[in-house]
Amino acid sequence: MTQSDKPVKSMGANTMWGGRFASGPDAIMTAINASIGFDQRLYAQDIAGSRAHAAMLAACAIITDGDAEAIREGLLTVLSEIEAGKFTFRTDLEDIHLNIESRLTEIVGEPGKRLHTGRSRNDQVAVDFRLWVRDQCDAAIQGLTTLMQAFLTQAEAGADWVMPGFTHLQVAQPVTWGHHMLAYVEMLGRDRSRFADARKRMNESPLGAAALAGTGFPIDRHMTAAALGFDRPTANSLDSVSDRDFALEFLSASAICATHLSRFAEELVIWSTAQFRFVKLSDKWTTGSSIMPQKKNPDAAELLRSKIGRILGATVALFTVMKGLPLTYSKDMQEDKEQVFDAADTLMLSLAAMTGMVSDTTANREALKTAAASGYSTATDLADWLVRALGLPFREAHHVTGRLVALAESKGCDLPDLTLVEMHSAHTGITQEVYSVLGVENSVRSRVSYGGTAPDQVRAQIARWKATLA
Repeated sequence: MTQSDKPVKSMGANTMWGGRFASGPDAIMTAINASIGFDQRLYAQDIAGSRAHAAMLAACAIITDGDAEAIREGLLTVLSEIEAGKFTFRTDLEDIHLNIESRLTEIVGEPGKRLHTGRSRNDQVAVDFRLWVRDQCDAAIQGLTTLMQAFLTQAEAGADWVMPGFTHLQVAQPVTWGHHMLAYVEMLGRDRSRFADARKRMNESPLGAAALAGTGFPIDRHMTAAALGFDRPTANSLDSVSDRDFALEFLSASAICATHLSRFAEELVIWSTAQFRFVKLSDKWTTGSSIMPQKKNPDAAELLRSKIGRILGATVALFTVMKGLPLTYSKDMQEDKEQVFDAADTLMLSLAAMTGMVSDTTANREALKTAAASGYSTATDLADWLVRALGLPFREAHHVTGRLVALAESKGCDLPDLTLVEMHSAHTGITQEVYSVLGVENSVRSRVSYGGTAPDQVRAQIARWKATLA
């Protein structure tokens, strides 16, 4: 036998499942097969699931109360070792489940070997991962709530501050700063509801589905489900061990949320330029240049703008893993966790950073108002007045207004600067009253339809959202 033909002795057969195998796996196989490098993050969920399982086994007289108590105490010891940084994670034991079970058996002996009765690593990882993702949904909901409150604070401060509203990044109509901030509250509110909906759907326990077919032991799956805070056990054992919809939903909700964060980050980048001067970013969230001393770069906003790439990449990766898998469990599914872990970390960091940026951003009220009056932003108000006051069909009013915009543009002035005589060149019925609708303040006050930009409407929406979040 050549050296390359020899089995790898350093690893040995895995003592937890190695009865079928005469020798240990190749070192490269061990490296590609092991997940302990990342799934150790599931230690708390794994121990919680095992404690619930052991208590149920005793309640169902499958193991003795003494064994269950030894397992419970042993698992608490393992938990304390991990949290104290004294636990040795072993690659040859592959994953967090075998690492914990092996250490438990070292501590309590024979009872530790009884823990795995009536379950499989397939349902074990499914419940661990589901518990972890459920916790992340809760964290995302809390992070979104805090961020929404920061936007509400900005909205309340500037409920009647006039600014330009844009389409195609061109000045369209005057709006208020508060109305613009509330647009993001609405987006984040939908994100919050998506995580809540996903959490509700995932709140079923796969524990007890075993490898794929259930178990012949008289277990009580409703008991373990209740102990772990699930609404009910899953209803099909095949689906239980092969389902990763909960992870895909979490990633999808995270990607949409990150898109919203990216949009506001882009606005902050634009608004903080010398050309716009709409906002001043805090020193906490900006950096300087190594060569240009005058620079104040919106690096935090730029980084937040890019985080969608990581989260969307994770989403696409997991969809790609899952798209062609036959029922039930396949080892491909080990590739689910790193994607979700990274996306969750990225999302929570992004939410925290955006909350800080929104809280510390100062709006330039005068610059906002000046910009709101530019670009013939009250042209629609003029057209609406022509309809209301003169009874013109809107399309005719649109045409008359267009002629007046062209006239103002040729004279290098804004619509309110045109004389009444000049207005008559487009339509002789125009009266002095028209000037009452051409100011930006008048414009925003007139937008009183539900959800409009009028300050009273903005304040009503702020009050609604405060009550909702409370």
